[in-house]
Amino acid sequence: MKKKINICHITSVHTRYDIRIFTKECSSLAKVDEFLVALIVADGKGEEVNNNVNILDVGKPKGRINRIFRTTRKIYKKAKKMNYDIYHIHDPELILTGLKLKRIGKKVIFDAHEDFPKQVMAKPYLSVFLKKLLPYFFEIFEYLTLKKYNYIIAATPYITNKFLKINKATLNINNYPIIGELGSVEKGEQKNNTISYLGGMSAIRGIIELIKSLDFIKSDTKLNLIGKFNDTNLELECKKMTGFNRVNEYGFLNRQEVANVLSKTKIGIVTFLPLPNHIDSQPNKMFEYMSAGIPIITSNFPLWKDIVEGSDCGITINPNSPTEIAQAVDYLIENDEVAREMGDNGKKAVLEKYNWSIEEKKLINLYKLL
Repeated sequence: MKKKINICHITSVHTRYDIRIFTKECSSLAKVDEFLVALIVADGKGEEVNNNVNILDVGKPKGRINRIFRTTRKIYKKAKKMNYDIYHIHDPELILTGLKLKRIGKKVIFDAHEDFPKQVMAKPYLSVFLKKLLPYFFEIFEYLTLKKYNYIIAATPYITNKFLKINKATLNINNYPIIGELGSVEKGEQKNNTISYLGGMSAIRGIIELIKSLDFIKSDTKLNLIGKFNDTNLELECKKMTGFNRVNEYGFLNRQEVANVLSKTKIGIVTFLPLPNHIDSQPNKMFEYMSAGIPIITSNFPLWKDIVEGSDCGITINPNSPTEIAQAVDYLIENDEVAREMGDNGKKAVLEKYNWSIEEKKLINLYKLL
């Protein structure tokens, strides 16, 4: 009998059911007969087997500093003890852990979800000086460490091109949606005059401008917020705004509940502000709206415009302008046929191009190569 390949994904930051890590990558690999898949997490929720993935927990850290130092050591000890064949690292703070595993003869992959040096520049808790210094430091750190990895996986073409300069063994695996997971209702079924925002809410993701836009929307339209605020003060600020009386606040929902809300909504919206880490990103929620068959309103970044206008599936606007957001909402609410056609175009684009089935094959082939 052929020996099975033991694979271990590792994260110290993300949740155990993270969409990219667990729902897509781990679950896809676990469907392959010759692979045995595990996932090491740090959330304190204990160990379990889910979807044929063996989830191992090293415990929830007490604060960011504790996580970066103590939790990474716990993860390395757990990973070394389990003695897997291939390790798949998901967080920049675990890059050195990956190198330690490589030194004991393991094959190691780094999964770049975002451009971390650019992401650092948007951290609200850092001083202006550190926002300038740390990205430079991390670029050098990435170059010195990641060129030693067996492979790098990058979530967008932009990040892929960046890492190809560091390590030629770099592959683009986009974070596209799973076909049918967030399917829309059949034509003719009733949809509400609602816009839906899916995901974590923060100032840099444009939540303030989005809620302000509700004051300028002329149509009888409400905003569905599906997710949680990442800052209590921001949440209090938003709830004091006059537009918040037009908000349906859902909080965190599971995937089926998200699908149910999107099936009744008319528009999906993602209006991140123009920060370095956003401009070249490909937010998963944009493609999830498309897969649900609803038109989208997005920021007018060049890459996003190419996707939206290339598929004729929505409208791009200046994310800093509440009035532009409101005008786009009113246009789609008042023009049902145009909105329906854009929604159909987006769904078609996902079925043909922007879907996980295509990316899944690339991932599985990479593991078979390794």
